[in-house]
Amino acid sequence: MKGSTLSKSISNKLAVSNNLGEDARDEITAAVNPLVADAFALYVKTQNFHWHLSGPHFRDYHLLFDEQADQIFAMIDVLAERVRKLGGITIHSISHIAQLQTIEDDNQAFVDPKDMLFRLLEDNKNMADNMRAAHQVCEDNNDVATTSILEIFIDETERRSWFLFEAASN
Repeated sequence: MKGSTLSKSISNKLAVSNNLGEDARDEITAAVNPLVADAFALYVKTQNFHWHLSGPHFRDYHLLFDEQADQIFAMIDVLAERVRKLGGITIHSISHIAQLQTIEDDNQAFVDPKDMLFRLLEDNKNMADNMRAAHQVCEDNNDVATTSILEIFIDETERRSWFLFEAASN
């Protein structure tokens, strides 16, 4: 996983004390910050599809994408604040997001609604895999709180994948 180069240069004014130690902080920060970046990227992609949807399933997909975008957006603050609670530094800018994200942007003027479903399905599946990898880093560092947060977000991400899969199957 890509990590944050900012975690090594923490200002004393941003330092936070915790029991996990500096190495754990750096490893967990490097594992969680790409999830924050991916959540931003997936949120924007989901909103993009929500705004540019057309066709016979417009209302159903429009509502589905809106609900999913809200859920993804809610993950961002929780993950970023967890990094800060550990004393790490999190996302600073759009360019920082671009450096860390693994979710590809989608800038096409028109995407067929079925393709939207499949693209979001793959992105959510990949995000769940990345969260599992971050979970392992947190588990290896005895960070029970972050593993707990990630378990909930993995479940939510798998639910989004399930809904997208079912919608794409009809």
